[in-house]
Amino acid sequence: MNATSHGDRRVHLNTAGVGRMSAAVRAVLTEWTRHEDRYGPYELEERLEDVLHREIHERLAVLLGAPPGDTVLCTGAADAFAALVSRLPLGHRDRVWTTPYESAANLTALFALRDRTRCRLDVVPLRGDGDLDLEWMAQHIGDDVALVCVPYVPSGCGIINPVEEVGRILAPYRGLYAVDASYAVGQLPVDVTRIGCQLLTGDGWRFLRGPQSVGFAYAAPQLRQALAPYGVVPLLPPDGARVAALNTALAEHAAAAPYQDLGPALRAAVEQAPGTELIAPGRAQSAMLAFRHAEVPAALLRRRLAERGVVVWKTVGQQTPLFLPARGVTTALRASVHGDNSVQDVDRFAVALREVVERERSHGPARPRPPRPLAAVPDRPGRDTFPARTGAPRPRRAARHLTLVPVS
Repeated sequence: MNATSHGDRRVHLNTAGVGRMSAAVRAVLTEWTRHEDRYGPYELEERLEDVLHREIHERLAVLLGAPPGDTVLCTGAADAFAALVSRLPLGHRDRVWTTPYESAANLTALFALRDRTRCRLDVVPLRGDGDLDLEWMAQHIGDDVALVCVPYVPSGCGIINPVEEVGRILAPYRGLYAVDASYAVGQLPVDVTRIGCQLLTGDGWRFLRGPQSVGFAYAAPQLRQALAPYGVVPLLPPDGARVAALNTALAEHAAAAPYQDLGPALRAAVEQAPGTELIAPGRAQSAMLAFRHAEVPAALLRRRLAERGVVVWKTVGQQTPLFLPARGVTTALRASVHGDNSVQDVDRFAVALREVVERERSHGPARPRPPRPLAAVPDRPGRDTFPARTGAPRPRRAARHLTLVPVS
C-alpha cells in the first residue's frame, strides 16, 4: 500500500528520519500505552513479559543474524553507542579509528572515551571517489588499534560503506569493531556474523517503521567481556508499549515482500531539477539521497515541497561534521524511499521539485551567494589525529586533512 493511501495525499519521502507506522503497529502502541496509563508500568511488564524478554529478542536475532541472547533493547542507537563505547577500558597507547562519515552524536562519545583514557583518535581517509580507503586500513591496522567505528549508512548522505570488507581486514587483530546501522537496518541486509562486528546499534523508528524512542544493540561476547569489570551497563530501557509496537513492526518487516528499488528514479528526479547538486559520494548508494540547490535554501525548498504534499528532510552539515562542512555544505535536503512508496510517489516528487525550483528562481526574492561547489576528495588525504585538550599545541596541518576541535 503506497504512501498516499488512507486518504492522505502526502508523499512521505522521509523514512530515514521517521518511518510511517502501519495501522497494526499504531494500534499496538495505542493499546498498551493506554494500559500502562491505567494500570502502571509494572503491570504492563507482567502482561508483556514474553514479548519484552523473549519474542522481540528472537525477532532481532533473525533480523541481525545474531546469536540468541546477544541483543539488548535501548532508547536509541546513539544512546547505546554512548553508554557502551565510552566505558571501554582503553589506554594511552591504544588507537581508535573513526571515519569522516561519523555522526556528531557518536563523535561526542568518542571524544569522551579519548578524554578519559588518553587514547589516540584517528580518521580513516577516503579515496577520491568518496569510498573508505581500505588499502590504507590494511596497511595501518595492528594490535594497537583497539576500536574501529564505521556507520553502515551515514545520516548525511546515502553511501553504503563496505562494512563486511572492513570486518575482514580487522578480523585477525584484537580491536573491537562497532557498526552504526541506524540508517541501514530495515532497508539493507544486516548480518553481524558476516560483518564481523562486536557492536551493532540500530533505531526502530526509521526503515523498520516502529515507534520513536526505542532501539537495540547487538553486543558480542568479546564486547561484554571487555566491559565486565565495569559491572552492568546503564542502558536506559525503552517503554514497554513501544517495545511491543516494535515487535509488531519486526514481524511485518519479516513478512514483507521485497520492494522495488526506487533509488535510481529518485536520483533522476533530483538531477532533472535545474540547479540541484547531488551529495552522493562512493560507488554504492542506498535508498537515501541528499542534495542541495545553488540558489534556493534548503529550508525554503523543504517548506515549498511540504505545501505540495511531499515530505522530505532538511539536514545540516554539523550532523556529520567531518564530511559535509569540509565540502562547503551547511544545509541540504534528504529524500528516502521504502516499500510503502511507489513510482507514482517519486514522479510526484519530481514534478513538485521542478515546480518549486523554477518558481523560486524566477519569482523569489534575491538569494544569498550560491554555496561553493562540493570539494573533490583528495586521492590520498592521509589521516589525522584529533588533538588532545591538554598539552602542547600541535603544528598546523595542510587544509586537505580532516580536523575537528573538541569543545571544552
